[in-house]
Amino acid sequence: MTELKNDRFLRALMRQPVDRTPVWMMRQAGRYLPEYRAAREKAGDFLSLCKNTELACEVTLQPLERYPLDAAILFSDILTIPDAMGLGLYFETGEGPKFRKTVRTAADVDALPTLKADSDLEYVMNAVSTIRRELNGRVPLIGFSGSPWTLATYMVEGSSSKDFREAKRLMYSEPEVMHRLLAHLAVAVTDYLNCQIRAGAQAVQIFDTWGGVLSSWAYEEFSLAYMKKIVDGLIPEHEGRRVPVILFTKNGGQWLESMAATGADALGLDWTTDIGKARARVGDTVTLQGNMDPSMLYAPKGRIREEVADILRRFGEGSGHIFNLGHGITPDVDPAHAGAFIEAVVELSPAYHKG
Repeated sequence: MTELKNDRFLRALMRQPVDRTPVWMMRQAGRYLPEYRAAREKAGDFLSLCKNTELACEVTLQPLERYPLDAAILFSDILTIPDAMGLGLYFETGEGPKFRKTVRTAADVDALPTLKADSDLEYVMNAVSTIRRELNGRVPLIGFSGSPWTLATYMVEGSSSKDFREAKRLMYSEPEVMHRLLAHLAVAVTDYLNCQIRAGAQAVQIFDTWGGVLSSWAYEEFSLAYMKKIVDGLIPEHEGRRVPVILFTKNGGQWLESMAATGADALGLDWTTDIGKARARVGDTVTLQGNMDPSMLYAPKGRIREEVADILRRFGEGSGHIFNLGHGITPDVDPAHAGAFIEAVVELSPAYHKG
């Protein structure tokens, strides 16, 4: 087991003292980097890039060569599980992910295979172990999955959606069928993340991208309850160290207390929630991750620095904050502006960790 040279991220997840606020970016390995675009062109397409161990490792490490980031995140996609279940994932330029098959009836749910992540998603595990080896203790590696509700929306709709009509139709008209689908996915996600942990992931994040489209009672019943099942089923410790869990529900700021009660170690915040008020609500029960608006990276570098300073001030002193964007970095951001953001966190945050 290679000793971590920089464990700032893991320490902050456990709310232990750190010398400065750790920082990473959702989608930090992505299209805003010219070196990523070159690797994707070499692979041929996005899915081929995900399934090529060497190239997936290469693009995971690319942002670490540019910026003083405190974590690497596995380069993959949230829809690997439904793809492995035979729904036929593909991507059309400018239109996002699509599936050749949908899941809209009880018979469709019953026909879904039981995922065996170590073999059905072996390419992901190969990527995790390869990235971990190549990191050589430089920073921790984050594994991830989509949440059951988020995966279900794509599986039922067949693509991304503006109104989630089919997913909500199923949820409201045949709730027992939706619950069976979500229960099946919760088992699959638990297995998937545990396999990632065994392969070398040192923390995991559950991306609940579409939980925020639900009403409060529906969120608790159809999204959060299944994320709690996953948290309860994850390997708590590996390689002699706790494996922290981050929950991120986009537009989920109204449910922070319920999210904290799942037993997760950290909650991701989008930019619509004031981080200071969020800290006042959850206290020291969880770490908070976030939460600058990704569009702020279009601003002049001086304005980016001001925003970083303001978010640090709002959170206040002490550990329990991981700086991140409130969602993934957008493809047309200037890499120099991403650098200005990270540099500002590195330079300004030590003042909040002197106690």
